[in-house]
Amino acid sequence: MAPYESDHATGTGPDEDPRTGRRKAARYVVPVAVVGVAAATIGLVPALAASGDPDLPKITAQQLIEKIAKSDVQRMSGTVKVSTDLGLPDLGSLQGGMGGQGGDGSSADPRTKLTELASGTHTLRVAADGPEKQKVSLLERDAEYSLIHNDKNVWGYDSASNEVFHTTDQHTGDKREHRPSATPDDFAEEALKSVDSTTSVTVDGTARIAGRDAYQLVIKPKQSGSTVRDVTIGVDAKTGLPLKFTLTPKSGGAPVLDAGFTKVSFAAPPASTFDFRPPKGAKVTEEKPGKDEHAPDFGEEFAPGGLKGADTIGEGWTTIATFDTGAKGDKSSSQGGAMGGFLGSLGDQVSGDFGKGTVFSTRLVNALITDDGKVYAGAVTKDALVKAADAAK
Repeated sequence: MAPYESDHATGTGPDEDPRTGRRKAARYVVPVAVVGVAAATIGLVPALAASGDPDLPKITAQQLIEKIAKSDVQRMSGTVKVSTDLGLPDLGSLQGGMGGQGGDGSSADPRTKLTELASGTHTLRVAADGPEKQKVSLLERDAEYSLIHNDKNVWGYDSASNEVFHTTDQHTGDKREHRPSATPDDFAEEALKSVDSTTSVTVDGTARIAGRDAYQLVIKPKQSGSTVRDVTIGVDAKTGLPLKFTLTPKSGGAPVLDAGFTKVSFAAPPASTFDFRPPKGAKVTEEKPGKDEHAPDFGEEFAPGGLKGADTIGEGWTTIATFDTGAKGDKSSSQGGAMGGFLGSLGDQVSGDFGKGTVFSTRLVNALITDDGKVYAGAVTKDALVKAADAAK
């Protein structure tokens, strides 16, 4: 089936808000931060592996984008497979080696599990029943982690450690907040924010995904400086819900991010799905609501967001996020020297009008950290980062 070109591109670039807690680059926090920049600057999305070729009515890219926007699936359940290959170490193992605890010292804190989705392949079981009930379970080899939103209560439970995290959700929902996070829908929403005049959008055939007929929406940067080859979103032909989401880099190989339903149902899940009581003997950590920098917003903890509040340089797919870590200092000092040596072993040393710095690379995102503590990052080439840092001087 031939691709259908969109009449015009729609969407806006991301408008990010500040997030604390990532001021200093230490250990593997730098690569983890890079993962966040990818989503913040380009709207991170995963890849479509088509199976079959259902005969569906022709549709333009504009009509398909509108279909996604109008989708209002309130009740659903299913299994999602998420594979991430940024060329990073196993972040879950690294975090476990560093204590495996979240901001409040609990392994059940959603922030603890966030980095695990940044590498490797994971299976999620998801469910939703309206705006007040959602559940995401991360299925591990010998354990399970669940994040449950039921009315005002948000529970996190790590069966491996028998630890429980609890807080009260103070956020007001909109029609999209009822959908479980870390699904193709979440990634597609972020991806479509990047669609503008710098983007080509087409419908490239059809597919069968999780037993359902779907269209394939393909998003490609027009700008030559981007490290993104394309984004493919498998859209359910009936409901408009994104069922599969893939991001492929220009460097080729496996997708950087591939998230798709392997099973999906639009029937209401049993009410017991969202019931939770701390098991006997479990350690329960209570977090007070209103801690904006830490509150485990159900729609954001597993979403592919990340560094927010950064200023930006450029436009479209070659946008570069920039911010100041405040970590200024002489690398020859004892602490600075140790840190500088460690960071230098992870990246490439570069220099320019801005001075000296280190470039950290993944298969998608490059980040330049200058010796005076400034960061330039985006899905762009290393040369583009150096030029941006020079221009900012």
